[in-house]
Formats: sequence, structure tokens, C-alpha cells
Amino acid sequence: MGALLEARHVTKVFGGGLLSKHRTVALDDFSFTVDAAPPSVTAIVGESGSGKTTLARLLLGLTPTTTGEILYLGKNLHHMSAEERRTFRRDVQVVFQDPYDSYNPFYRVDHVLAEPIANFRLAKSPRDRDSLIENALEAVGLRPEETLGRYPHQLSGGQRQRVMVARALLVKPRLIIADEPVSMVDASLRATILGSLRKLNQQFGISIIYITHDLTTAYQISKNIIVMYGGSPVEVGDVEQVVHSPRHPYTQLLISSIPLPHPKHTWNPPETPADAAGIRKDGGCKFANRCPRVMPICRNSIPPLYLADEHRAAACHLYADAPVLKSQELDAVFVE
Repeated sequence: MGALLEARHVTKVFGGGLLSKHRTVALDDFSFTVDAAPPSVTAIVGESGSGKTTLARLLLGLTPTTTGEILYLGKNLHHMSAEERRTFRRDVQVVFQDPYDSYNPFYRVDHVLAEPIANFRLAKSPRDRDSLIENALEAVGLRPEETLGRYPHQLSGGQRQRVMVARALLVKPRLIIADEPVSMVDASLRATILGSLRKLNQQFGISIIYITHDLTTAYQISKNIIVMYGGSPVEVGDVEQVVHSPRHPYTQLLISSIPLPHPKHTWNPPETPADAAGIRKDGGCKFANRCPRVMPICRNSIPPLYLADEHRAAACHLYADAPVLKSQELDAVFVE
């Protein structure tokens, strides 16, 4: 059915001019497509500084691209008419990291739920409005009688975050971008919020872009995954393959750094080379300075995404004998 939301060769640079030494390339020639159907759940994972949140803001139209374009139903976000932008704002919703920042502490939580109903004229009467709100709260596992009428500080962090998920659901979006939605929530509540997002996908047909630094929650909720490093994808594809048998040394580093809950297991974080100085910026593989399997070619040549398996690609010269996957074809390795 074509693309719902698409990033085409997007680069985002912060800092001075093109020749400035103080430039930061937050996203580097990134392409990605969310299809209109079937509804999907894709996780975008990486450390702080990998470009995840910059990508979220670009996809939402909150930050302009330096080069490349973001398209919704084939139309550039920054060339839309007022009516097209209104449709985009309704169809693409966001759930941010800190739910408290989304609330006005002087208003009861009812206000944050009633606002989108009024903005998009979703109810014909107060009774219809109340019914929509109650149904949305129940859909994310909240009891309206225990939630409505209270101020934000009277709710737990998990409740506040689920109210924001309910708010996104109210407008019946086609896509929700969830940017670190459980990073500030107690571990005991993460499964509940992830379950709410999964329910939106499975029961309401809403696609999810789940952005996180946490591979564990990414594995729990997503079907496909994009692992980012230095603003570029280093491994993409089926989350089962990527998590259980990672191909790229960076993904292997992320997986091996997760302590296993086993009393007989001794956790030894993997060693990195002594000259590990962060992201390499002078050509070659960006991960070369930290890679335990670095080769001479890695310091001189930027690796493309190699099709290491049917449903997985890795940007690593270790797989130079495999076919090359074009950056705009990331979703070609995704499972449906």
C-alpha cells in the first residue's frame, strides 16, 4: 500500500558551517520507511549520542533536516498545506520519555485528555467526550474512576505515562513514535506500558516506532530492529536474529553488556582496544576505535550494509563477501 512515513537520505548536522571543526553529525544519510500496512513495530536502539532522539524529532517535523527529506504519504513535511499538516499531526502521535513534562501541574489529568478531542473535534457532546476518554484509559489498563479528577503529582510515573499513551490513542493515529517511554518508569511498570503499546499495535492496527537505549525492552516489544551508532545504522533486521546472534561487533558489545540474572553467571564486560577514543570521524568505520575485531580496511573504508542473512544486514567489513544492501532498502530485510 506504499509508504506511510519515510526518511530519504536524511542528514542532520548541528554546529557551524560545512568546514567548521565544531560540527556534530547527529544523523548521517539515513533512510527508513514505515509502510502504510500492515501495522508494524520497529525498535531503534543505540547509546546516547547515536542519533535516536534526533531521528524522532525529524520524523515528527520538530527539527528541520540539513539534507534529505521526511515524507508523510509522499508529501514533504515542510511543504504541506495547513490541512495536510493537521492530518499529519493527528495520524502521527508521540509518547516522550518524561511524562511529567507533558502536563500542566495546575490542571487535572482530564485536561490533557480532553484537549485533543476538542482540537480535532472528535466528540459531538460532553457525553461522547467522556465516553472516548474512559474507553482510552481502559484500553491502557487504567480505571477512569481512579485516574480522572486527579492532578499529575497524584499519579505514579507509570500511570502518568499510560495516560499519555491513552491520549495518543484518542485520536486514532496510524503511527506512534515512542521515545524512551519506559526509561523513567520503575521496572515493575515497564511490562505494563510495553503491553499497552503492543495492544495498540495488535488490536488497533497502529504502527509503533520504539526508540530506546535498552535492548531488553526493544526485544520484548518489536519485530524488527535498527541498531544505531554515530548517526548510522550498523545492524538491521529481524529482532530475533539480531538479539540472539548479533553480527556487528557493536551489537555484540551491547548484548554482552547486559548482566544475566543467574547466580552462577559471572558478568565480565567485554574489553575494548586501548585506543578506544569514541566515534571515528576521519573516514573509515565509525566504530573502528572501539572495535575488538578491527582490521586495516576498517580505518580507511566506510563499510556499507552487507546482507549477512536473509532478514538481517550489518555494516561491517567482516561480511564483505555478502551482497550490499542500499541504505534506502532497510525495510527489505524486515520480517512481516
